Amino acid sequence: MNRVALITGGSRGIGFGIAKKLALEGLDLGINGVREESDAAENLATLRALGIRVEYVQGNIGTSEGRKGIVQGMREKFGKIDVLVNNAGVAPRVRSDIFEISEEDYDYVVDINQKGTFFLTQEIAKWMAEAKLAEPSREFAIINVTSVSAIVASTKRASYCMSKSAASMMSTVLAVKMAEFNIPVYEIRPGVIETDMIEAVRETYHQAVKSGFTLEQRMGMPEDIGKVVATMVRGDLPYSTGQIISVDGGLTVQRM
Repeated sequence: MNRVALITGGSRGIGFGIAKKLALEGLDLGINGVREESDAAENLATLRALGIRVEYVQGNIGTSEGRKGIVQGMREKFGKIDVLVNNAGVAPRVRSDIFEISEEDYDYVVDINQKGTFFLTQEIAKWMAEAKLAEPSREFAIINVTSVSAIVASTKRASYCMSKSAASMMSTVLAVKMAEFNIPVYEIRPGVIETDMIEAVRETYHQAVKSGFTLEQRMGMPEDIGKVVATMVRGDLPYSTGQIISVDGGLTVQRM
């Protein structure tokens, strides 16, 4: 029986890049998103064509009701989760200066990127721990996709930076807790990745890359993140729970 991965925000962008790589590894996939399943049909068909089982699990991780629906959906459709990839996230609706961020926009970002991710993970981690105690030979993993914004400040995206910093600490605390059950936890910090999240500033980033913003002279692609996740899921990073992998083309490398 195939292992099962739940990928939040898995029907587009980075999440879809991850999904394609895990499908090639032979994992069955629970793809979470807030869109109607019909809107994600093309990408879901692409994944199914790779020969694995794919189920769409609709729900907003930013609400208690949405999280409950996601977990219940996975229980009903698969009866298990072996790999959790916390990828879902949002950017601020408006790129406002730190002095001008509204409470409404702050809540929108934090409720999904940090609070929602935490409480969804809490529920699934408990489920994984129980399953591991019952069947010690099973292999589990939790992978949290945060951002270089966890450590790189932007005064026009302060709520996003703070939410990712909190999500990063969640990874660390969770790694400590899940070590009791021999379940590894990893964090991936993407840099500037070619997705619709950067649409409004795409050209700015392209010019920055050309000017040396990153060491590698290109933008990142969702498949870059997918390859790193696949490495973790295969167990090819043994004895390294709690580690952070920056997939940013060298953006955060200190230089003189």
